[in-house]
Amino acid sequence: MSDNNTLTVTASGDREIVIERTFNAPRALVFEALTQPELLKRWLLGPPGWTMTECESDLTVGGNFRHVWQHGDGNQLAMCGQYREIVPPERIVRTERFEVGCEPQAGEQLATLALTEHNAHTLMTIIVVFPSKEARDGAIASGMEHGAAASYDRLAEVIAG
Repeated sequence: MSDNNTLTVTASGDREIVIERTFNAPRALVFEALTQPELLKRWLLGPPGWTMTECESDLTVGGNFRHVWQHGDGNQLAMCGQYREIVPPERIVRTERFEVGCEPQAGEQLATLALTEHNAHTLMTIIVVFPSKEARDGAIASGMEHGAAASYDRLAEVIAG
């Protein structure tokens, strides 16, 4: 496993994005930071200027989550979804849908998170399957990788203590 802590975002097939990043921490610690609302509020903020105003999560199969962000300029972003599979500390499958802040044609996407540990380093792989090639291409064109990279850099700081 690479010690590269840089986020990679790669288009795959017609409808997928693959997101990868390695963290210098054990898998259980990364899983906790990815799933606990009190920790999510500390790092899942996107690019500078955004704050998370709501973070609700029922981390059970069939349970729902909802995240709401507010920018200093008044813009808002909201995402919700449902957990389909949870295997602590290695895998989560969930639906995701933007309520506010993204194009409505994006529709619902399916995100699969996998955490693989080797020598106290954890590789996070997220595969997001979009409802269409247009929705996937729209996500890529939005520059989403910049907000994701900033968030995952903050996550690395949170798990470092």
